[in-house]
Amino acid sequence: MNTWLVAATWIGLALAAGLISVRTGISVAMVEIMVGVIGGNYLGLEVNTWVNFLAGLGAIVLTFLAGAEVDPAVLKSKFKESVSLGFVSFLFPFLGAFAYAYYVAGWDLQAAQIAGIALSTTSVAIVYAVMVETRLNETELGQIILAACFITDLGTVLALGILFANYDYWMLIFIAATAVVLFLMPKITPAFQERFGRQVSQIEVKYVLFALLLLGGLANKANSEAVLPAYLLGLALAGFFQREKELLQRIRAAAFAFLTPFYFLKAGLYVSLPAVAGSLGLILILLAVKMAAKFAGVWPLTWLFRYNPREGMYTTLLMSTGLTFGTISALFGLSHNFINQQQYTVLVTVVIASGVIPTIIAQAFFRPRVEPSGAGETVSLSESRPVPEK
Repeated sequence: MNTWLVAATWIGLALAAGLISVRTGISVAMVEIMVGVIGGNYLGLEVNTWVNFLAGLGAIVLTFLAGAEVDPAVLKSKFKESVSLGFVSFLFPFLGAFAYAYYVAGWDLQAAQIAGIALSTTSVAIVYAVMVETRLNETELGQIILAACFITDLGTVLALGILFANYDYWMLIFIAATAVVLFLMPKITPAFQERFGRQVSQIEVKYVLFALLLLGGLANKANSEAVLPAYLLGLALAGFFQREKELLQRIRAAAFAFLTPFYFLKAGLYVSLPAVAGSLGLILILLAVKMAAKFAGVWPLTWLFRYNPREGMYTTLLMSTGLTFGTISALFGLSHNFINQQQYTVLVTVVIASGVIPTIIAQAFFRPRVEPSGAGETVSLSESRPVPEK
């Protein structure tokens, strides 16, 4: 295998996806997934060890950035909205997908539980990528959506852990280490940045990566997922990054330029078009179940919290997306023999479709317009929700 030509193929596909995104206005994450489908089915694109590592690291860093973008002041002031939207966004699809898989499709109990978990997710990776591209991450609405995504995926990870995790000493070590790191890093990081930051060697970036990889490794040992502590660490350091925008921008640039294309391309590569054709009916039904459950839970709450119709529909559609935890949950089920290859293909295809379809609809028809305002603010024109820079 010629490693350099393989790498050139992956980067070339990422470049093509970026050019298509610029020309069409479709989110680059969505285009990379679709290009990955083409690469896997028609170009012989394959996953190897280093691609798996880069894709996994991309998911970890992207999830960390999503947490770091959440303004603590907004999360505190809109805590009820974020928790309510996130909780129903997890619970309704989990129950709906589980019930259909178990009682109608005839899957066994553990396979149906994996289906419920995989289809309950909201994709932090996709939502964050869309937020950054549209600058909605700088608005209160965007930060509420990001916070609600975290609550949804926290429910997903807790469900996976409660139902399938290994309750051994590694779980205790992981929980203890995560608690210590989340407590200490917000206190240590400002002093570390003051002493070692802004050097050519980018010591502060290595410092963040070390913490992410350490917690990710411990999560893996505990049979959990590395993206969970990454999001928690991002939230813990969100106040610090509100003051260090330039550092956040550097980490974001590295992630979007080199790491996240591997993750999104890999997600598309897992879709086998012949297998999809053979199970198209079940795929469409499960997709409809997930979307209907998300709408039944999220949309009424946006009305209750007095979102205008455009923002309410946009929020509901983005909360209907799935990718990171959905594919992780499905792969977990396959690797532990809780589901078979056909069930895995069905779930991954539904997850990816739920990432692509709602996002495209939201961006094409319901995206709130954002324009710069004075004093370093951005304002959503469909409903004024300014978030001043700290």
